[in-house]
Parts: sequence; C-alpha cells; structure tokens
Amino acid sequence: MIEPCTKPFVQSRKKTESKTMIREYTENDTDALITIWEKANALAHPFLAAEFVAFVKDAMRSTYLPNAETWVLEVDGQPIGFIAMIGNEIGGLFLDPECHGRGQGRAMVDHIMNLKGPLQVEVFKDNKVGRPFYERYGFEYVEEYLHEQSGAISVKMSMPGAVTA
Repeated sequence: MIEPCTKPFVQSRKKTESKTMIREYTENDTDALITIWEKANALAHPFLAAEFVAFVKDAMRSTYLPNAETWVLEVDGQPIGFIAMIGNEIGGLFLDPECHGRGQGRAMVDHIMNLKGPLQVEVFKDNKVGRPFYERYGFEYVEEYLHEQSGAISVKMSMPGAVTA
C-alpha cells in the first residue's frame, strides 16, 4: 500500500482519502514534471555542474519527456513523480523529495516491472538517493563507466533476468 504524500495540497484537506494513481504522461504534465525533476535532481545530483543540469533541463522538455514512455504518479490529480522508460531501461525516476520514503518510488517501479518484466537502469555512482533505492529494490551492479557529458561515474544496474538492449 502506498502511504499518501503529505504535500501542502493534501494537508489542506481534512480527513479525506487521497486518490493515488499512475497514468500515462501527457504534454500538459511537462511543467509540473520539470519542477519535480528540478527538486529531486538538486537532492540526488548536487555534484553535477550547473551547465550540465541546464542542458538536461532543456532536454527534458524538448526530447526526454516527449520521446520516452513516461508514466506519472499523481495524488488527487497533482503529479508528484514520474518514471520514464526506454524499452526495459529506466531513463529517469524522479519523485518530489517531500514524498520520499512512503513507497511511491517503489510503486512506480512495480508498475513498470508488471508491464515490462525485469528492468535495467543507469544511475550516477555518487547519487546517494537513487543508487541505494535501486539496490534495496534488488537491482544488481553490472558495470561502471565515465559519463562523458557530465564527467561523473555512472553505474549500470540490472534486475536478475533483465534483457540487455
């Protein structure tokens, strides 16, 4: 069961049940997802150069969100996170930091795993949020390499049985 996120829009409601759902991305989600990405990225990737972060932010809007298979996690109609897929590889998983630790990241991965089977992911080695999450979920280390655009070390991880693209 997913514990509701206690973001301000939920807190303002008195004793009501929150409705949580995972649905397909629409273009109308773009601004909200970029805001979520900015907050989560700042927490998970403080080691990335500002120029690289700006490049990725632009690419989120123009390339990544429109071209990946993106799923949105929302509570009461408000996006709080998303997972973007390229085949069976997680291209990005971002959750509003105010909602961490409540099972919502796991719920997004569960949803995709039910659709696609065992998954793969690449995560920055110094990501103190994402890498431990994937390890707890059961992803295993495959290899690491220098991510040239960012200058950071990236780790390829895979669930047992994942098909390599």
